[in-house]
Amino acid sequence: MPEIKIVTEVAGRICALPVEVGGNVGDGDDIAFVEAMKMEIPVAATAAGILKSILVQLDDVVAEGQAIAIVEF
Repeated sequence: MPEIKIVTEVAGRICALPVEVGGNVGDGDDIAFVEAMKMEIPVAATAAGILKSILVQLDDVVAEGQAIAIVEF
């Protein structure tokens, strides 16, 4: 199956991962939240599919443009 990497658009700290590996995600579903400047910014899936892997853990610090998950579609 083809897969895509989901990347964050902001740098910050991973504060929530609401979807588990193996779960279904829809296009636009939030798969992570990044805390930046005292705000929680959602990171959304860019395609519907199955969450194949999560490349970060809670409290990890991420950079802008960093891949945080892989979705198979």
